[in-house]
Amino acid sequence: MTLHTRLTTLLGIQHPIIQGGMAWTATARLAGAVSNAGGLGVIGAGHMPTDSLRDEIRNAKAITSKPFGVNLMLLTPHIDEIVQLVLDEHVPVVTTGAGNPGKYMPALKEAGIKVIPIVPSVALARRMESIGADALIGEGMEAGGHIGELTTMVLTPQLVDAVEVPVVAAGGIADGRGVVAALSLGAEGVQVGTRFMCAEECTIHPAVKEAVLKAKDRDTVVTGRSTGHPVRVLKNKLARQIMELDSQNRPEEIEALGAGKLALAMREGDIQMGSLMAGQAAAMVCRIEPAADIIAEMMGDAETLLRGLAARVGA
Repeated sequence: MTLHTRLTTLLGIQHPIIQGGMAWTATARLAGAVSNAGGLGVIGAGHMPTDSLRDEIRNAKAITSKPFGVNLMLLTPHIDEIVQLVLDEHVPVVTTGAGNPGKYMPALKEAGIKVIPIVPSVALARRMESIGADALIGEGMEAGGHIGELTTMVLTPQLVDAVEVPVVAAGGIADGRGVVAALSLGAEGVQVGTRFMCAEECTIHPAVKEAVLKAKDRDTVVTGRSTGHPVRVLKNKLARQIMELDSQNRPEEIEALGAGKLALAMREGDIQMGSLMAGQAAAMVCRIEPAADIIAEMMGDAETLLRGLAARVGA
């Protein structure tokens, strides 16, 4: 059994798995490995300088001949340059977050680039579909990093009912059971972030990978609620300081304290004062392994589960 959906057809990929475009985490090496394994690898642009992102895109092209994407954080100060780079380099797919891609949609679509916004609500999903989104990633609050208020379990079917384009479920998905659950809710694919943090090809600091591997079910917290942009992270000293500032409603101090802390964790390995963005699925990640093995296991388990369900229903 091979799981073909509208998403796999749209993107020209083998498996309905998109790798999360995590800033300071999802580099060309990881994206290329995921794409070579049949998923859609995604480079996390974040606030990356334009020249650095150009290098990453070209490195990805050297690693894989298969489709890959770039995640655009639309609040990046030099986002106009980033979008032009994506156009110049003929990147096949972009996922977008932290803003509205409407300004860039005509140019991206004219270039044949598939645009897949990340959405936390039905209202935003409908808006993105109306401006030409090719698919939508519905991200539940189980996810790491910036989150909305709805869980994946309730957001996914509401999005499926609200739009005509394919919906991708994200947040809390780390194994074949999550894939089957997402498909059962009407999604046509999944986005996986936290598990790929422990892929061999992920270049984050080994100390961060170890923190993910040690995480238990209640080891993530949501910080920065008072800023209006809550973030899910693994508990550490920085998270405790931000939660204390949250309790005092001091968003400006939170913004100042958090500046640069994601890179401090992912690149320098400071697991106490760095921002350890990871989802609740961290507790389900138990080993470091190649990205290809992650995808093969997830899809193999999903197909086994679906065959078992089909047999039981048929009986």
